Amino acid sequence: MSRPRLTAAAASAAVLALLALPAGASAHGIAQRADLPIPEWLFAWGAALVLLASFAALAVLWPRPVLAGLGERHLLTVPRVLEVLAGLLGIGAFAVVVYAGLAGNQTATANLAPTAIFVLFWVGIPVASVLVGDVWAALSPWRALARGAGWAAQRLAGPGGLPEPMAYPERLGRWPAAAGVVAFAWVELVYVNRDVPESLALLALGYALVMLVGMSLYGVEPWTRNADAFAVAFGVLALLAPLRWERRRVALRAPLAGAIAMPQVAGASAVVLALIGTTTFDGFSQGGIWTGEDGLAQRLTDAFEGAGFGPEVAVQAAYTVGLLVIVALVGGLYRLGVAGMRSVGGPEHDTRDLARRFAHALIPIAFAYLLAHYFSLLAFQGQALGYLISDPLGEGADLFGTASATIDYGLVSANAIWYVQVAALVIGHVGGLILAHDRALETWSEPRTATRSQYWMLLVMIAFTCLGLWILSAASQ
Repeated sequence: MSRPRLTAAAASAAVLALLALPAGASAHGIAQRADLPIPEWLFAWGAALVLLASFAALAVLWPRPVLAGLGERHLLTVPRVLEVLAGLLGIGAFAVVVYAGLAGNQTATANLAPTAIFVLFWVGIPVASVLVGDVWAALSPWRALARGAGWAAQRLAGPGGLPEPMAYPERLGRWPAAAGVVAFAWVELVYVNRDVPESLALLALGYALVMLVGMSLYGVEPWTRNADAFAVAFGVLALLAPLRWERRRVALRAPLAGAIAMPQVAGASAVVLALIGTTTFDGFSQGGIWTGEDGLAQRLTDAFEGAGFGPEVAVQAAYTVGLLVIVALVGGLYRLGVAGMRSVGGPEHDTRDLARRFAHALIPIAFAYLLAHYFSLLAFQGQALGYLISDPLGEGADLFGTASATIDYGLVSANAIWYVQVAALVIGHVGGLILAHDRALETWSEPRTATRSQYWMLLVMIAFTCLGLWILSAASQ
């Protein structure tokens, strides 16, 4: 058997193994879901069949690239004053969250900072970005501060004006943003003080300071486009939105069409893979393979303790290894698909080029993973903002008359959560197939070669779908 066929067979076996894995009965951890009306393995098989049917339909009904030819329609131009107000709102919200973390009650559930950062910011902003466009570009407090400071400094400068910023290093690309996504995930999933509001506030201040220094050296927009982890990550997800915001101009575009504009620069695919990998580890770290009595976490912790580390450091080191390994495995799965495409499509495109060309196909998957994994967190813990905004310090205030509000755990049923999660995974991966197929038709002039190259991406999509379903259901194993 040739090497490409052998690799394809191995990938297929891995996919079938994922489909055959037993299923558990827990979601993200905020709320437990009840027994499902049908066995979970049927969801996995059903999802795989949907992807296969979608792939076949694309091969027959989509014979030429379409997305690049879809236009957009201008809707409106936002007044400059609204842009300024949005920046001030972002600065004010950031100041409130940081002050609450530093001066408020240090109980995580009573303080605004943890919920604002891990729920409203990390989950709410991406959802809003996919629905209405890149809202973070307008709300980013450090971007607003840097632009305001630059505007003021320009007017106070002498006749010579301000010196030009340094050129952003092209070779760095978006690698700093990818590292920032993994670093935030480390704080969320590994850091022992992640629930301490004061620690979160200090980290937020530190990040803002780094951003301001970077913008002062390389310019606000070059730094924001490449090195600001949140601006890059949220901006990438916003490419899925039906609305495109650029310099106060708002345009309407077709679904998925914005994703083809993702820059093909160094580190661009790493950002999306980091989003997928870190969310994958969040789910995996709740399952029995990791947390069991003789699970991987315990074994790694014992190994680090045996090497002389203290118990707390050993646990963090074990989780750090797990996080990095899972991110690397997710990246490796994508690279396997890219290598397979290259073996089919010929030598005119190298692996690095193809990895950048097709990275945009991962954007719907990254959002699908995020929504599937954190939907219950947003639906339930998001309600806590109702009382936290009235008592942000957790000291008994009632600023807006909502301090007595509670979380309604009956708002969304357990089975409804599961159906939303499955639908998000399936729709996200179908979207990824569409984007990959359309880009393949652009990359290879021969439609048959383009379709054959996507056998590999189909395997990658099925593997990601089954991995996502397994992780969602594995917490109770």
